[in-house]
Amino acid sequence: MAKQEKKTQVENKSNVKVNYPLGKINFILMGVCLVLIIIGFWLMTGSANVGDKFNKDLFETSRVTTGPIIAFLGFVLMAFAIIYRKKDNKPVDENNDEEKA
Repeated sequence: MAKQEKKTQVENKSNVKVNYPLGKINFILMGVCLVLIIIGFWLMTGSANVGDKFNKDLFETSRVTTGPIIAFLGFVLMAFAIIYRKKDNKPVDENNDEEKA
């Protein structure tokens, strides 16, 4: 009889729906933000001054303005991607969820 009780307990545990704090859309948004950050840092890369010769490429628009803006937007949107929560049409009633479990 004890063996049958253990089997039913295991079956009940496998049927429980687990709610994770981050959903699929969060991970997709975080991936897009990571790509934006990488692109921003890639735009900021380039050669430095070597010796007595001055490198005018240090002050290109993509290195000074565009790259940092894209990287900054990636970081800001990353915070939004983590906080974002999909809206459900049905109201959440915590008391009913606890009674069912």
